[in-house]
Amino acid sequence: MSGNGNKRPPLVADKRRAAGPARKPAAAKKPAAKKTRRVRARPSNPILRFMTGTLGFLTRLIWGVAWRGALAVALVVGGGAAYFAAQLPPVSELVDARSRGSVTMLDRHGEVFAWRGEQFGGKITPDTASPHLVNAVVATEDKRFYRHFGISPRGIASAIRINMREGRGPLSGHGGSTITQQTAKLLCLGVPYDPTVWETEAAYEADCRRGSLWRKAKEALYAIGMEMRYTKDEILTIYLNRAYLGAGSRGFEAAAQRYFGKSANELTPQESAMLAGLLVAPSRFSPTNNLKRSQERANMVLNLMEDQSYLTASQADRARANPATLSSAAQAAAGGYFADWVMESGPEFLTRETTEDVILRTTLDQKMQRAAEEAVEFVFAEKVRDGSEAQAGVVVMSADGAVRAMVGGRETRVSGAFNRATHAKRQTGSSFKPFIYAAALDLGHNANDLVVDEPWCINVPGSGDYCPRNYDRQFKGRMTLIDALAQSRNIPAVKISEYVGRDIVKTVAEQFGIDSELAVGPALALGSSESTLIEMTGAYAGILNGGSSVTPYGLIDLRLQGESEPLMGQGGGMGERVISENAAQQLTYMMSRVIQAGTGTRARLEDRQAAGKTGTTSSARDAWFIGFTADYVVGVWMGNDDNTPLNEVTGGGLPADIWREVMVRINAEIPAHPLPMREPPPPAVVQAPPQQQQQYRPRRDPVEGFINSLVNELLRSN
Repeated sequence: MSGNGNKRPPLVADKRRAAGPARKPAAAKKPAAKKTRRVRARPSNPILRFMTGTLGFLTRLIWGVAWRGALAVALVVGGGAAYFAAQLPPVSELVDARSRGSVTMLDRHGEVFAWRGEQFGGKITPDTASPHLVNAVVATEDKRFYRHFGISPRGIASAIRINMREGRGPLSGHGGSTITQQTAKLLCLGVPYDPTVWETEAAYEADCRRGSLWRKAKEALYAIGMEMRYTKDEILTIYLNRAYLGAGSRGFEAAAQRYFGKSANELTPQESAMLAGLLVAPSRFSPTNNLKRSQERANMVLNLMEDQSYLTASQADRARANPATLSSAAQAAAGGYFADWVMESGPEFLTRETTEDVILRTTLDQKMQRAAEEAVEFVFAEKVRDGSEAQAGVVVMSADGAVRAMVGGRETRVSGAFNRATHAKRQTGSSFKPFIYAAALDLGHNANDLVVDEPWCINVPGSGDYCPRNYDRQFKGRMTLIDALAQSRNIPAVKISEYVGRDIVKTVAEQFGIDSELAVGPALALGSSESTLIEMTGAYAGILNGGSSVTPYGLIDLRLQGESEPLMGQGGGMGERVISENAAQQLTYMMSRVIQAGTGTRARLEDRQAAGKTGTTSSARDAWFIGFTADYVVGVWMGNDDNTPLNEVTGGGLPADIWREVMVRINAEIPAHPLPMREPPPPAVVQAPPQQQQQYRPRRDPVEGFINSLVNELLRSN
């Protein structure tokens, strides 16, 4: 048995790998390969190689020029804009665009009825104006106003596309101007009006609106400069106050007052839309020119406001269902002829050329003005043949000369038109005859004295015999002065004029207010002289008031806006006595017979006394009717502007119809008052003292013998 100390370790087999390829010894690590620039193989074709090289060169050249040019343009634009920004004054100096002031006219009751010049209602801002107005302006003119920097490339591109699609040049028509650019144009790019450079303000504004490329570029620079200098609200403030909106209104405050009789902070959505719609074409879309067209334009603006979420659908529907309408004053458009006349009667530096805002208080009665206009329209529509070009003038006046209404032609809602009531000098015809009888009555004769209507001639030195004829070519024999005037007999009128003395007749007429030159021959008695309707109406007012002269007037006082003390007062009224009160009252009675039983019966009023006189000139070129009630005098003239004869019209026809229609309307709510007239006493047989005859007759007529016999005839009782 052997021992444990010499034991051998047990035999154990070596561990073996699974069968497979023999493991290679680790190779030595190679250094990393060095990256090399990959060079594109150049085309082997020399032509292709040349073209490729050229294209690359041009690309690099264009890119280099482009970014350098863009940088240069940016520097120029920035410098130009900065220059303009530095020149811009504070906003407060830019809100009122006017170089001249405005005139606001008030009627006899203190209500506004007319404006002249450029009206400025006062400064408004986006904060003080109605939010609807601001939204309407932005929605219509520049929906990106609060997001651009003065110009809108997208807007310009869109405008060019529209212009070319519509067959116009790229810069003709739609301009793509932002509100900022429009404001720059309103400021004339900072160039003030200089009367030594431009003949008129219209020429200055036309120059400001020129659309040349250079002008457009300068406008863009100016607009960017404005954006640098002002806030968006400040730019909008300038725009809201300077924009022209038609009817002489500058700025939205003036326009709101002009069209709606309210302030701009009270405007409804539909009113705001109507005003914003005027910006594109103030005259075309003015509601005083065509209300329906203006309302249609306002609906387009309301659609834009709805699309841009300024109005909800229900708000927009409600606004469209209740379109904006004009105020009563704007709708009436009354007194255009009267307003023009008053403007002419005041001093030019305070009316037509005023640099201040002026308030005129006038004598106009808007109700009577509408009555006169309606009367003219009614008669021409109902009684004048179609195609007639005849015109008419009407003046309504109080006995002291205060003009209450005036119509200067068939077109009543006008401004600056030819005024036939004040400017047309026409022969007066038989409407002149009351001044002949006024002279005779003032000499002491009375309306019942007799005169003979018979064939009669008078020798005019240097001209031969003058033989007046009656309108009907007949003779009535012996008749009173009352009947001679009522029937408008020509021969008695000339006889009395020659007896009284033409100088005396002329003096009476002139003192009553006929300022026009009067004829010197015997035809004076038959109205061969020319006069205006307002002169004749004023002269008749002197008969109504008891024989004192009047100067027609329309101005009560003139004051600067905001001032309490007037700068000037009334420019007319009653003057000195011309004939005695007794003579005036007898003459009024004689003229009342014209309407009751004479040539003026178509003018008869059913509810009150009236007096007047017809007038028809040679070949019916002019037809007149002038008369009065106890309260008002109304003068009417009809004729053609070219002085051609009227077609079968006399003073007792259509003019009397117009006169009656006017009187019925203006007296509708006035109680009837009796005329200040006196029925004449029986004729006297007393010869006037020789010294009195000498006082009233500055010289004797060559037909002295005949005149003496006429005197005896006149003073003999029936």
